[in-house]
Amino acid sequence: MILSGNRRRRRIMVTLALAMIFLAGVVAVLALRPRPKEYIPGDKVQGLTESLAREIPSDYPGITFENVTQASGIRFRHFWGARTSQLPEDMGSGAAWGDYDGDGRPDLFLPNEAGPLTLSRNELAKSPARCALYHNNGDGTFTEVTDQAGLGNLRGWYMGAAWGDYDNDGRPDLFVSAYGTNRLFHNDGNGHFTDVTAKAHVGGIPGFWTGVSWGDYDRDGYLDVYVCGYVKYHNPRPEEVGARSKQFDSDVPFTLNPSSYPPERNLLYHNNGNGTFTEVAARAGVEDRAGRSLAAAWCDFDGDGWPDLYVNNDVSMHAFYRNLGNGKFQDIGTSSWACDYRGGMGIAIGDWDNNGDMDMFLTHWIAQENALYHNMLHQRKGKGARQLHFIDISDQVGLGQSTLDYIGFGTAFLDIDNDGRLDLAIANGSTFEQEANHTLLVPMKNQLFWNGCGQSAYMEHGGSDRGFFEVEDVAGAALAQPNVGRGLAVADFDGDGAPDMIITRNGGPPLLLRNVGGARNNWLWVRLQGTRCNRDAVGAKVWVTAGGTQQMRVIGSEPSYLSQDELAALFGLGRNTEAEKVQVWWPDGTTQSFAHVRARQRIRIVEGRATWSLDSGFPAGRKEGHP
Repeated sequence: MILSGNRRRRRIMVTLALAMIFLAGVVAVLALRPRPKEYIPGDKVQGLTESLAREIPSDYPGITFENVTQASGIRFRHFWGARTSQLPEDMGSGAAWGDYDGDGRPDLFLPNEAGPLTLSRNELAKSPARCALYHNNGDGTFTEVTDQAGLGNLRGWYMGAAWGDYDNDGRPDLFVSAYGTNRLFHNDGNGHFTDVTAKAHVGGIPGFWTGVSWGDYDRDGYLDVYVCGYVKYHNPRPEEVGARSKQFDSDVPFTLNPSSYPPERNLLYHNNGNGTFTEVAARAGVEDRAGRSLAAAWCDFDGDGWPDLYVNNDVSMHAFYRNLGNGKFQDIGTSSWACDYRGGMGIAIGDWDNNGDMDMFLTHWIAQENALYHNMLHQRKGKGARQLHFIDISDQVGLGQSTLDYIGFGTAFLDIDNDGRLDLAIANGSTFEQEANHTLLVPMKNQLFWNGCGQSAYMEHGGSDRGFFEVEDVAGAALAQPNVGRGLAVADFDGDGAPDMIITRNGGPPLLLRNVGGARNNWLWVRLQGTRCNRDAVGAKVWVTAGGTQQMRVIGSEPSYLSQDELAALFGLGRNTEAEKVQVWWPDGTTQSFAHVRARQRIRIVEGRATWSLDSGFPAGRKEGHP
């Protein structure tokens, strides 16, 4: 039957009227429904912040960290005077462990910021806040040797530091990044350093430079260096002074917001092998002009033998570059699934699940969650090309929601209890100013996560109800004490076989944390010395098998935030009294293997030698921490 025109129009009108009544009802219901509480960092929101809470398991081994800063003889304070709410004042500084005198013990270099950017030239010269070098005495104490080392004039706004033997003379040299001009110091071998910045062609480019990472990207046997550029900061203009924006429930000055300034490019200095460098970032394809970079890591993520480069960027897309082996890099940021747009600060690199692939942990700004990027290469083996893919599994393993309320900076994987599984430490500190006193920043507690995942790889068995557990509240009062944390670097500074760490704090003294109890389990400390490859063996891979479990470390792959870990590999062996096998892959492609290496030793492996030797540095037969 065919409806008449009038009847058709009436039916359409009725249908429209009913639809409008229905939509009006839906709108009314939505309007009357109680609105969920807006999430503000620090709030506890039912169904969000509490849904992933994890109780500390009963088998947590009770490891604690003791604040030994004063007892160790470290008398250092970051910054002098009152902040003036300018971005470079708040971003520093880091810490770098390195054995500068070759005695087998990690010494400590601490960059510093002299004070507010408003300091006059005369005030800058008088500032007590200078960079400092501390010599490790081998008995748990340090002696400051800054002046003797020729580093006493380092007053300015210094951010990051990294040790690297760029001329392969057996003595680590020192690169220091700055808001200003970077500096390179050659180790003269007599406890003294010479400024070779101009001679080596790594100076003369003023900017806001942050993370520093050494790596032999072309495998020619000489260390190259990558330097992160943050933003093109300038002195505040009249219209910028007092300007503020709202971020969550806080007012943020224009001069503290990195989005107020365009990104700075990054630098790649190629080592020419004659004491000089050539800047080749644009030519190699790793300049990253769109990123506000704070940390970068060299690591062979795809297992092809060539070190790749990951860059953690703030309020811009992270960058990931695959080394093509011909001096150039391929941008794989999007295809890797490991790059997104967040406020990125620090990087930790490690094989957290012992499956033979290197994973990444990134710290981020508040309410953005930190990220654990799990390397999927192991799952793709036997499926053709070595295409890199990562997935963020932070929430699945207990590292996501628990970091929402913090601003993370330095971070590192370390096996705090020597059980053969990498745990995780994070230095937290706000970039928000205190409401009552705008010259101070809001402190936050640091975080420590114990890996209770079990001996088998997490992803191979479809997940686990274990993962990581937050333990800083039961790991000693010093670790959980609120601070404005920035850098974090790991070393066994006292030689007892348990990893210790230092956390630098903006506007305050550092926190030297000694591991108490970690050496109850057995361990093996390995230092490498290159002969055909670079002397520091940066980029070399070390595998240790004990009790049927294989662990891997990559030397020099831990950049943290403006910081550097000790250039050695410390393996936890649990209750095993030996490593059944120790294998080394050198950057030139050669390999070495050693069987039945006794636990609780510090050993040195030299490239090409058939035997390993005991490493010097600490008293033989040290009993501290032994069961």
